[in-house]
Amino acid sequence: MASFWDSYKEFWSERFSFLSNYSNAIQRDRPLHPWTDSDVHQFIALDPVHGPALKSARDAVQFGITGSALGAAFTAGYAWKYSRSLHGAALSFLAGGVFGWTFGHEIANHALQLYRLDTLAAEAKFLEWWKNKSE
Repeated sequence: MASFWDSYKEFWSERFSFLSNYSNAIQRDRPLHPWTDSDVHQFIALDPVHGPALKSARDAVQFGITGSALGAAFTAGYAWKYSRSLHGAALSFLAGGVFGWTFGHEIANHALQLYRLDTLAAEAKFLEWWKNKSE
């Protein structure tokens, strides 16, 4: 049974290996201090490699928020218009928000060409920079 558990744990740790990039920022005795937009802009100006990738990733969030708001409003509106069901409209609101967020990020991925950038490395580098700066 122990060997099964070890192989199971190894299988899923390989699938979620990207979480190890954030382990030095997440698994701490004291949490990191919150950062502001000016701190992020300072990092973007200082790092010529990861700065533009982080800026593009932050800009992509606006696409996701817009898509989420539009998806939630339109799907809830259609559900309310055709069913007059409050719980159906509420579930449509939630599902439309999730679907809109997903579509918004896909649009941002193509519009901002995020597929060419390593945004995960940029975020990890920012967290490392913030940890060193705040200590």
